[in-house]
Amino acid sequence: MDELISKAEVLHEALPYIRRFHQRTFVVKYGGHAMVDEALKESFARDVCLLRYVGIRVVVVHGGGPQINQMLDRVGIQSTFSGGLRVTDDATMDLVEMVLGGGVNQEIVGMICNYGGRAVGLSGKDDRFMRAKKLDKDEHGAPLDLGRVGEVVHVNAGILDQLIQNGFIPVIAPIGVDDAGRALNVNADTAAGAIAGSLSAAKLVLMTDVEGVKTASGERLSSLGSTEAEELIEKGVITGGMIPKVRCALDAVNGGVEKVHILDGRRRHALLLEIFTDSGVGTEIRRGKN
Repeated sequence: MDELISKAEVLHEALPYIRRFHQRTFVVKYGGHAMVDEALKESFARDVCLLRYVGIRVVVVHGGGPQINQMLDRVGIQSTFSGGLRVTDDATMDLVEMVLGGGVNQEIVGMICNYGGRAVGLSGKDDRFMRAKKLDKDEHGAPLDLGRVGEVVHVNAGILDQLIQNGFIPVIAPIGVDDAGRALNVNADTAAGAIAGSLSAAKLVLMTDVEGVKTASGERLSSLGSTEAEELIEKGVITGGMIPKVRCALDAVNGGVEKVHILDGRRRHALLLEIFTDSGVGTEIRRGKN
């Protein structure tokens, strides 16, 4: 009986959040270990379906780095990176498009549909909804040539709005299209941020392989204002691979997204625990000081 009461209490804790976010849009960037572990993949698909069934409109943007690496190794193409981004020549871009837009995308669509969701796979080439240009400068403004690596310049959310209005869950491969119609490889975090901004999303969720933003002593910060996040970067508290994720979060909240959550996708049901519980399991970033 105590166990049943505990379950009822969990539902009561979730109720205010379900009510608050009914018919609001969440963009979830799906990546990291959660994309390669079979149990976590199924858990993610079920969680996305649950969000949709309680009235939250969900858009999934996925990565696929490990899968791309496997295919490149299989055909004998060596991967090289610069500043954390994959150098993408024409041959590599063909494989990236095949893996992300084909295999990975359709696997996620299939899993969501298996658990009762209505998912549709897309890339930025569909209706040319995600326009991009070749990335030619690094974060400091220095010239850069990574081949067919792009940055998002515009998202026309019309096709996404239509799918969402009709009850579908768009599942998006981060492939942009330039003015000449050529595919460009876009970082999944930044693609998700741009898509969330175009939809005026209530939340952008970045699933990764760390628990969230931590203090210098290793304590997880459950909530951060954008001003405080900038200060932590300047002081060197936020370092390494967390910097681009926090920068992505800051761009998103400054672009109209209400809140961004960085959480550990290796934890089962992390998405639900972050959204529907008072304490959460990741780091929430919002506009403002605190």
